[in-house]
Amino acid sequence: MVLLVSVIIVPSLIVGLIVSTFQAATQINEQTLSFLPRLLMTILVIMWAGPWILNTLMEHFSGLIKNIPYLIG
Repeated sequence: MVLLVSVIIVPSLIVGLIVSTFQAATQINEQTLSFLPRLLMTILVIMWAGPWILNTLMEHFSGLIKNIPYLIG
């Protein structure tokens, strides 16, 4: 689960760091300048990695459902 979440979060964090560095260098304090690029990056990553994330989640939950009799007792 950490891997699935990190695929989405890490690119957003990197873009946020780049934008924050740019804002600090130019002393521009605009909230949308930091929010919009992170939002766009998150949407692009979800579009790009979405099928892989969905497939991995389906495999995980399928395994959980198949192992219910063994987990109960």
